[in-house]
Amino acid sequence: MTIKLIATDMDGTFLPDDRNYDVARFDAVLTEMEARGMKFVTASGNQYEQLRNYFAPVGADRITYVSDNGAFVIHDNKVLYEGVLSPEKIADVIDWNKSVYGVSGNIIVLSGVKGAYVSNHATPEMIAHAKMFYPNVYQVEKFKDIDDDIYRVSFNWDEGADVYEYIVKLREAFGDTAHITGSGFGSVDVLAGNVNKAQGLAELAKAWDIKPEEMAAFGDNGNDLEMLNYVGLGFVMPNAEEFMLNKIPEKALNDNNNNGVIETMEAILAGKYDK
Repeated sequence: MTIKLIATDMDGTFLPDDRNYDVARFDAVLTEMEARGMKFVTASGNQYEQLRNYFAPVGADRITYVSDNGAFVIHDNKVLYEGVLSPEKIADVIDWNKSVYGVSGNIIVLSGVKGAYVSNHATPEMIAHAKMFYPNVYQVEKFKDIDDDIYRVSFNWDEGADVYEYIVKLREAFGDTAHITGSGFGSVDVLAGNVNKAQGLAELAKAWDIKPEEMAAFGDNGNDLEMLNYVGLGFVMPNAEEFMLNKIPEKALNDNNNNGVIETMEAILAGKYDK
């Protein structure tokens, strides 16, 4: 079946480690997709404005965005879906974290419509790290006083930390009332219960009358699993962790530092994966 939509995660997937992708090569692929009436979607844990910054070199308005791990879906400057955490759920999650890990056990970032929020106790190093992933970072005295719609609460440990135990504990604590997922780089995200990247693609499927089996997607981490299982052609990056390589059989043709997504997109366009 012909692929009509291609979606990709960003960090560790589309983006090289230095975050500088091959603009000319991707622009050529995007232009060919547009000529065929195909859709390109970025499905990422990053915020919408951050994703627009990444795609500014090719024209940010050419891209459809499933941001904040599926909590915010926007196409052609029109919002198609928002999955907002309730203030009560945010308070419960933060209180739980404080009781289990204490006030200095990790860095908490709240991602919202207007920006990202960290505690006034965050160090300059913490702020600098947050700005790698969020374009607008604000320090606040109390998270409960934030005047914004919040899409997700992110707990951040050291980049190399094994976050699986944190994910398990959060899932045990909150069950189906929240969606808990690892986003890589030592981060665990808490979203509303029905929010993930697959849900974001499902909203686009309805809007565009595209079947899941007519979609391809790329990812490298746990927050991509629902999406990769949802689409007809799901690719895991060769640089992904072993648990991902074991769960998704189809591998991208190269890793994130060697244009793996772009190379595989070129192969899709050339008919390599036609059924």
